[in-house]
Amino acid sequence: MLPQLNTGEAEAILLAASDELKATYLQKLVTGEWGGTMNLTEPQAGSDLAAIRCRAEPQADGSYRISGQKIFISYGEHEITPNIVHLVLARLPDAPPGVKGISMFLVPKFLVNRDGSLGAQNDVRCVGLEHKLGIHGSPTCAMSFGDKGGAAGWIVGQANRGLEYMFIMMNEARFGVGVQGIGIGERAYQQALAFARERVQGRDAVTGAVGQPIINHPDVKRMLLTMRARILAARALAYTAAGWFDIARHSTDQAAAGKAKRYVDLLMPVVKGWSTELCQQVCYDAIQVHGGMGFVEETGVAQHYRDARIITIYEGTTGIQANDLVGRKVLRENGATLRELIVEMRGVAAELAAAEGMQSMAGRLTEDIAALERALDWILANGRDQLAAVLAGAVPFLHLLGSVCGSWQLARVALAARNAAGKAAYSADYLRSLDQLTRFHAHALAVQAPALAAAIVGAGETAAACALDAW
Repeated sequence: MLPQLNTGEAEAILLAASDELKATYLQKLVTGEWGGTMNLTEPQAGSDLAAIRCRAEPQADGSYRISGQKIFISYGEHEITPNIVHLVLARLPDAPPGVKGISMFLVPKFLVNRDGSLGAQNDVRCVGLEHKLGIHGSPTCAMSFGDKGGAAGWIVGQANRGLEYMFIMMNEARFGVGVQGIGIGERAYQQALAFARERVQGRDAVTGAVGQPIINHPDVKRMLLTMRARILAARALAYTAAGWFDIARHSTDQAAAGKAKRYVDLLMPVVKGWSTELCQQVCYDAIQVHGGMGFVEETGVAQHYRDARIITIYEGTTGIQANDLVGRKVLRENGATLRELIVEMRGVAAELAAAEGMQSMAGRLTEDIAALERALDWILANGRDQLAAVLAGAVPFLHLLGSVCGSWQLARVALAARNAAGKAAYSADYLRSLDQLTRFHAHALAVQAPALAAAIVGAGETAAACALDAW
């Protein structure tokens, strides 16, 4: 986690901070010599950043005195690095209310002398460790700034644009957390696969032989296939999104760069939210493959389940990701980018339909895309007058878009595997396994898309009408 925090903080400083702050802090963060954090949440605010109270008082020398408390600060205090560089959201005395009055400040644990050496400790301290369900190797801290008069801090960028700058870091972090989900899921799958190959139990359903590894049991095989197919779908989408990041930043073709940026902005909540939710199911299945041994700490698989639980909450819960997807990405632009993406998906479905033996996969993908478009049409038709109903169905919509994007990416995998047949770089067994895996995903997992499309309408209309005060 710590390098991931450094990556996001370095990006924010690179794009928004003054040359002086860059010269003092950027290299140390990029090399990992110093650690970084992001300080958003406060006890009374939670995810509602409009309610933060942390204050920043300007000083005559151009610095600021920061005072307030932050909670859930990953790596807020440790001795791994000699200095910790905190990025802190706070309000200036004349700041407007709400999110428009938030500024970002760089607050080091130790002040830095002009020659780059470390000076006195800043007025920053950890006042408690959060005792968590999992990730016990990560210090998650409650931090207090300014107990002795104010922590010295320096503004990053312009006043009252802190949330905008923090989202630079947040987008990096959301992508990183999505990849973290894929990584934990992969490790849980590997452990379940190894256990299934070694554990001998029961009778072979086909031959009747006893003394066979449980990987031969049909239901165990189904769970392993499900885990691997889900991970491959999420990984393929993450790789594609990483490519869009690079194209958006570095392509000299402005049209291509703009398109890539639109796709990244649209699908970042999906890479984060869908991938991390999917990881929960993969870890659940990994425990199930182990049976009773999965509930015993000595096997180690339970740790993946605990550690993975936080990633649906990091950088905004799945509900927050879904609201961002529907509100800021789909409704704000009347679905334009998603419709552009749907055209690309249909192009891949057409390629599948033209390939020998892939017509059934093409038909499944075509039906899933149609379900996605139906859901999009409903959201756009009701977003203005029935926003509560639309937002109540936002999480099912995130899952639907993730599912269809995963199917789209695995269709590309299937076509690539078909085109690679006979090439020396790939074994026939490997290409055959990809073909089988993509077909399994299409016919066992992608079938959920039409049901998710129906759930968007059902959950939205029903939940919005419920009066929970009567319960």
